Amino acid sequence: MRQFGLIGRTLSHSFSQTYFTQKFYSLGLSDYQYDLFELASVNELPGLLATHPNLVGLNVTVPYKESVMLYLDELAPSATHVGAVNVIERTPDGHLRGHNTDYIGFRESLRRFFPLRPEARALVLGTGGASKAVGVALQELGIAYWLVSRDPLARGLTYADLTPQLVAAHPLIINATPLGTFPRTDECPPLPYEALTEQHYLYDLVYNPTETLFMAKGKEAGAQVKNGFEMLCLQAEAAWDIWNGK
Repeated sequence: MRQFGLIGRTLSHSFSQTYFTQKFYSLGLSDYQYDLFELASVNELPGLLATHPNLVGLNVTVPYKESVMLYLDELAPSATHVGAVNVIERTPDGHLRGHNTDYIGFRESLRRFFPLRPEARALVLGTGGASKAVGVALQELGIAYWLVSRDPLARGLTYADLTPQLVAAHPLIINATPLGTFPRTDECPPLPYEALTEQHYLYDLVYNPTETLFMAKGKEAGAQVKNGFEMLCLQAEAAWDIWNGK
């Protein structure tokens, strides 16, 4: 059996198991299995690997995309570039190699959603591993951006800095926080939503629920909105290629 899985602290929101289980079925891979592994702490990873010798690939979700790097033997250029890992490859000799396919999935999904222009400006909400992947993708697409967080000591802006004028000057707003994820669907980033217009594009990396409160508020203002399901699929396919040596 070849086993794959997802590690994170809380995984009730995830579609990854469904996605890969359906993929295995469609490809006739009856000896392939994908499981969810909720870890109270990332330091449980070595024990998980020791008790599951057939594990050859893992996806990584919040809050371990950065801290998991300490437990890996090497990093692929994608992970080094982003500074976060969302895919782990377990090589035949037992080495753990970290990759980042989040930025690939986001970059390609954004191309299909947002009209790229030289003067484009973006606000990236959050400063964790997901926002790092978003930042790399935006750099590759030539989109200038500010990071936004609650921490006044963090690099970038705070939510208190987001005046209506600043929001108006940034037509692309990306939620790279877990705010609004099932089951806490009544949450959303604290933006001046009244400043949104039909010229705005709101991209939420959250995909469960399919329409978050962040997206709903954007739609009310006439903005274009998109969730992270396409990104999930694109990054998963990139992970699949890694696990199969493509």
